[in-house]
Amino acid sequence: MKTLSVQVPEGANELEIKMAIAAILFEKCILSSGQAAEFAGVTKRYFIENVGSFGVSIFDEDSLKSTTLLGQ
Repeated sequence: MKTLSVQVPEGANELEIKMAIAAILFEKCILSSGQAAEFAGVTKRYFIENVGSFGVSIFDEDSLKSTTLLGQ
């Protein structure tokens, strides 16, 4: 993996910033949920339970459509 340095303002919530970046990378399928959790410095369970607050679903949209169609 590559290393990237980011400067943030004093007092910024480091966990929230890491979670936001991890959520974006997860949503774009660049990182798995486990990799995103590791990136953010949290457990996989914590990541999965909280990624929705960043507007990202842990469910694949195509899978949801298939499941919905099967349930009709």
